[in-house]
Amino acid sequence: MSSASSRPGPVDPAAIAVACDHAGHGLKTVVINLLRELEVPLDDLGCASADESVHYPLYGKKVVDALLARPKSRGILICGTGLGMSIVANRFPGIRAALCHDIFTAIMSRRHNDSNLLVLGGRVIGPDLAKEIVRTWLQTPFEGGRHQERLDLLEQLAREAQPPMGNS
Repeated sequence: MSSASSRPGPVDPAAIAVACDHAGHGLKTVVINLLRELEVPLDDLGCASADESVHYPLYGKKVVDALLARPKSRGILICGTGLGMSIVANRFPGIRAALCHDIFTAIMSRRHNDSNLLVLGGRVIGPDLAKEIVRTWLQTPFEGGRHQERLDLLEQLAREAQPPMGNS
């Protein structure tokens, strides 16, 4: 794991956790450069190269774990289409991963869904659009109100779907 700075000490709760698979590596580089330019703290959780095929679920889970360990934190995942990373991330209660291919979905994912994980498709969108989506997603606040009620309901339904401990 590398980060924007290599200072020792506790993990910055404001840091954006970022990861990708091999198909998303090129776009991840663009996103990390943007975050550094914006002086947003980040944790780069891999993968390290586009040259070797890797399993996207493993990298998606790294960001999920980082978010679950740091309430109120956010993350960014990138794979070829964004679909695989979305599927992985949204399997975990407390994660609201939004696959965004345009500015409008980035805005609405924050305003109405309080998305804590932005997912991008490295083979679907270009670098300039990706940078605008990331900027927008970072800057757009959650509206709360009736939208919070819906998120609370979503979490309740997720808990109800979990089998009780000890049952198989």
